[in-house]
Amino acid sequence: MVLQTINIGSRCARCGKESMITDNVTGERFCGGCGYVIIERIEESGPERTFSKDDIDNKSRTGSPTSLAMHDMGLATIIGPANKDSTGKPLTAAMKSTIERLRTWDSRSQVHEPVDRNFRQAFSELDRLKGKLALSNVVIEKTAYIYRKALEKGLVRGRSIPGVLGAALYAACRDGGTPRTLNDVSSEINVKRKDVSRCYRLLLKELDLKMPVVDPIKYMARIASKAELTEKVKRRALTILQDANKMEITSGKDPMGLAAAALYLSCVLCGENTTQKVIAMAAGVTEVTIRNRYKGLKESLKI
Repeated sequence: MVLQTINIGSRCARCGKESMITDNVTGERFCGGCGYVIIERIEESGPERTFSKDDIDNKSRTGSPTSLAMHDMGLATIIGPANKDSTGKPLTAAMKSTIERLRTWDSRSQVHEPVDRNFRQAFSELDRLKGKLALSNVVIEKTAYIYRKALEKGLVRGRSIPGVLGAALYAACRDGGTPRTLNDVSSEINVKRKDVSRCYRLLLKELDLKMPVVDPIKYMARIASKAELTEKVKRRALTILQDANKMEITSGKDPMGLAAAALYLSCVLCGENTTQKVIAMAAGVTEVTIRNRYKGLKESLKI
């Protein structure tokens, strides 16, 4: 038995001594004075690695990490594609045929429940959207979590899977502060904006989701890049939006419209020859919205 003495800086609950002994074989940690067991088993905190007889320094993981964005959360096992046994020897012709049939039935048996088929269809679409909308892993995991909750409550029944998935994705973007609009999500997922917004309101109500207020400053740089505005205009628009946030005149208004109006107001103040139509097309709003928000910002900020 190999013992190792560790001072963990905490006293024993029984005798008060600070010296602890760890048994590296059984994983027990106990007091060296009275023998009181502190921890019965210590979990391995090091990396998961595969060690083989041929390659002792192989540091690859034993499998992919778990994820909510996988239909089985990455916990299922599969029969590997290599036609070799445990010792590394190639399989015989008869055994290759048997293993191939086992692989086929193994892949079929993994998705035999309607819930699993639903998850596989939804999360394959979510994986495609991740690249299309340039989303982070945090947003993808949050989307998968919201979708799983919606399916658990029976909100997907009678509704399209892409529609509920798009609503969950938009909710995850709102919650994580990622500047993606309903139009962006609906166009990429090929579902009408009206259907996605209806599913989004349903998720908010049934799952009791609390969404933070969207900051129009996060959309400003995106609109300015599409409209090819100068850095001077962006800096002035940033100051306008910051002043508007301090005066609390941005609540209850579309953040894209406010950001577009701030950019147009900045163009007017800086003498840039940019029309409302150019900024409206870059922001995905109407020119009427920009004019109304422009007048409101001028009157409130007294510019």
